[in-house]
Amino acid sequence: MSENHRVVVVGGVGFLGSHLIDRLIGDGHWVICLDNYFTGHKRNLAHLHNHPRLETIRHDITEPILLEADWIFNLACPASPIHYQYNPIKTIKTSVVGALNCLGLAKRIGARILQASTSEVYGDPDVNPQNESYWGRVNPIGIRSCYDEGKRCAEALFMDYHRAHDVDIRIVRIFNTYGPRMAFDDGRVVSNFIGQALRGQPLTIYGDGKQTRSFGYVDDLIEGFIRLMEYTGDDCNEPHNIGNPGEFSMLELAELVQELVGSNQPLDHKPAPEDDPMQRRPDITRAKRNLGWEPTTQLREGLERTIEDFRARMRSGESSSYSRRRRPR
Repeated sequence: MSENHRVVVVGGVGFLGSHLIDRLIGDGHWVICLDNYFTGHKRNLAHLHNHPRLETIRHDITEPILLEADWIFNLACPASPIHYQYNPIKTIKTSVVGALNCLGLAKRIGARILQASTSEVYGDPDVNPQNESYWGRVNPIGIRSCYDEGKRCAEALFMDYHRAHDVDIRIVRIFNTYGPRMAFDDGRVVSNFIGQALRGQPLTIYGDGKQTRSFGYVDDLIEGFIRLMEYTGDDCNEPHNIGNPGEFSMLELAELVQELVGSNQPLDHKPAPEDDPMQRRPDITRAKRNLGWEPTTQLREGLERTIEDFRARMRSGESSSYSRRRRPR
């Protein structure tokens, strides 16, 4: 990397944010981490305690803040169904008002800004794989809409700030991502399966298990973030899918987790959640062409690392504390 930047990471103590900060610090940047600690935890950055190039500020991005930076990464928003449906109004407020505050800051100080969007903008797609020109098939009033529509609105705001004020934006559409530091029992299938398998519990399958997802390892995702932030081609402001095009059914994922953990517990089938997409797979042609990016971590390898991390945290006594957290207002 040619130069060191002053970087703001909004949502920096979360799963993705902490891995991004690891990468930025490792690359020599100066980092300001903002987080309200709703789903993130300070233990995710404990290994960087008192690092001279990291400053951590407890702040909710639904409130404005004045900072100086060259780059801004907006990762703020609960990303798992249990978390974002816990307080749906707060979720959509974080996506929309938070995006406005981040964009206002970027406009004022002339910073380049990246929005962590999501493959959920495609909803339950009727095309597979999904490329960036697909507009999606989303229920705007369903129980998942607080997240889906919040992210869609944030993308619209980013594009409007770019067109109206020439703000230098980047948009990443993130597909299912997993890896160390995922929260226990957060409703995402990888963390649910690993946690249940390690505890010797049946693995919960929602629906018939034939619905598919594409699972990307966190290190690959962060590499995509950095490459897009550095990319200055003519279409740098257009959305880029960052995900693993390998497609697996929930049944296939459950069998692989059981094999790696050594579990022989049965599968526990339950009704599928409302508006749960049947398939999700990224077309990464744009990322490959523009960024020279594609995932390098195979699912088996990434799951082995994630299982090792879960085992270590369970031995240390860490467990889900989400249900005991105070509801944000």
